Amino acid sequence: MASEREKMLSGELYLAADTELVALRRAARRLTHTFNATREDEPEARVAILRELLGACGPNIEIEPPFRCDYGANISVGDGFYMNFDGVILDCAAVEIGAHVLCGPGVHIYAATHPLLANERMTGLESARPVRIGDRVWLGGRVIVCPGVTIGADTTIAAGSVVTRDIPAGVLAGGNPCRVIRRLDER
Repeated sequence: MASEREKMLSGELYLAADTELVALRRAARRLTHTFNATREDEPEARVAILRELLGACGPNIEIEPPFRCDYGANISVGDGFYMNFDGVILDCAAVEIGAHVLCGPGVHIYAATHPLLANERMTGLESARPVRIGDRVWLGGRVIVCPGVTIGADTTIAAGSVVTRDIPAGVLAGGNPCRVIRRLDER
């Protein structure tokens, strides 16, 4: 029989109140609390904490405190990743972020979701769907990326957008729900 953690990572309904999952979230909260308490003149300490918290990360990454996540271990970010203040990543499933991705302030990335039916929600069961963001993507301030979304490489998502479905590579997209506005061509 699969553990609640295995169910969570495979996209099945799982019980978030499971003792193993609660312990993993508490460990992530301790690390993010320590990270968020660092000062501007402690960039090495910040990176060391992020390397302990995140599942995988490139050699040059920067996240501005405050930052929040569920587990951390399900997040992978590529080289040159930057996340501005007030970032949130709910990583109940894999959140894979490519190289040289830039996130404006208040960007939220959600892999976590809940059943639509109230009776099912009331059981305490949750689910999650992976999020994938390609290389060289820019997420403007206050962008929300919803569960199960893939954003293609070289795409810009306008500030304040709510990304509810996949967005292709090489486009400018925006709005709520987020839609492709136009193709972006190299100059």
